Amino acid sequence: MIGIVYKSTGSWYWIKSNNTLYKCRIKGKFRIKGIKTTNPIAVGDKVDFLLETNNDEETGVITNIYDRKNFIVRKSVNLSKQTHIIAANIDQVFLLITINNPTTFTTFIDRFLVTAEAYSIKTILVFNKMDTYEIEQRAEVLYLKDIYEPIGYECIEISALEHKNISLIKEKMKGKVSMFAGHSGVGKTTLLNAIEPSLDLKTKAISEQHKLGQHTTTFAEMFDLPFGAQIIDTPGIKGFGVVDIEKNELGDYFPEFLALKPQCKFNNCIHTNEPQCAVKDALENEEVSWSRYKSYLQIMEEEQTHYRTDLWE
Repeated sequence: MIGIVYKSTGSWYWIKSNNTLYKCRIKGKFRIKGIKTTNPIAVGDKVDFLLETNNDEETGVITNIYDRKNFIVRKSVNLSKQTHIIAANIDQVFLLITINNPTTFTTFIDRFLVTAEAYSIKTILVFNKMDTYEIEQRAEVLYLKDIYEPIGYECIEISALEHKNISLIKEKMKGKVSMFAGHSGVGKTTLLNAIEPSLDLKTKAISEQHKLGQHTTTFAEMFDLPFGAQIIDTPGIKGFGVVDIEKNELGDYFPEFLALKPQCKFNNCIHTNEPQCAVKDALENEEVSWSRYKSYLQIMEEEQTHYRTDLWE
């Protein structure tokens, strides 16, 4: 049988085939060539499986995984040289951003965007909780939009609580597999419930002690929505490390750097100490964002030292 992985708990997988969910496992060792990962199968994967009956319970055994069109990864929590695949075969990601309670910093946004660019996944930046912001926070949203919109990232302002622009999000989701990601506490669950109330997902309040959300999603899970869309909900992420990107390739995943690269004196320019670098010239002329360049340098330094920066909430 052929199906799609809708949920994983680490040892069991729930696979949907012909509108029926089957509880399946992996038989023996299952490794995918070329990927050092803690989870060989992820939500969104297309797989072959066989059904078997043990003690009057029908379960399945996964026998094959089909080639992925893409996937998005983070570094493993315990094993810095291994990765954890968050989800596979995604059409687009909605990255939720909040100015406070909790704060989403540009370093986190840029790390996420680099990973999405590396795997050719479209990312839409969604600024949530607009109903709670004073003038200063609204100005911060405008500042961030001024950074990301000119380099090609669509930005949408929403209020999940007050249903502002929810219909716009829904329209962009139709006919696609969308992943929702962001820090814990940014309002992913509230947004998903606003998009489709029948999901009735559980939400938790912001932790006063840390001003961070308490995660409500332990494992990634896919849902079918009645308006012809599929969503993958993911656990909240504290940080986002970049995986397996060489320093000479990193600039190619910053669209504004890639556009300027042909103007650099050296075709292998990595935009740090080289003379006649178009990116550094644009930086001095305020045509490239300093915060983006700072993120670029941090990612490059951390990749060289294999420093792990990300943890699940």
